[in-house]
Amino acid sequence: MNRKEFLKTCGFSCLAGLAGASLLQSCSSSQVLAKDIDGSDILVPLTDFEIKDNGTIKYKKYIIIQNEKLKYPICVYRFGVNNYSALLMQCTHQGTELQVFGDKLQCSAHGSEFSNKGSVENGPADRNLRNFPIKIDNNTLKISLK
Repeated sequence: MNRKEFLKTCGFSCLAGLAGASLLQSCSSSQVLAKDIDGSDILVPLTDFEIKDNGTIKYKKYIIIQNEKLKYPICVYRFGVNNYSALLMQCTHQGTELQVFGDKLQCSAHGSEFSNKGSVENGPADRNLRNFPIKIDNNTLKISLK
């Protein structure tokens, strides 16, 4: 194999590996769900965070909620059994939809970064994300849109 073929083969292998790893990570750590709005609340069963694996239950770090009535999705982070945050995925700088990368939300337009609690970690945004109140009732998260 000559040098050019070797580099080409290695390059494609690396790209395929990165794409596969990204796909597997996104499948295991997040899920985009369409949820109905009940009055002024979005109802999310706590089981939506569960990943069942060989008889054990693991938990997703976050899920993303969508509804046709919402202009932007809502990212719901799970920190523990009774500890969640629900954040509007709209950058406070110029309104671009945010992307989730693990424990951060990032704006592709100008690079603003927000924590999984919604606080600005890197500008140009200078305001925290909208954070929705959450109540837990009968193993269901009630995310208030008021």
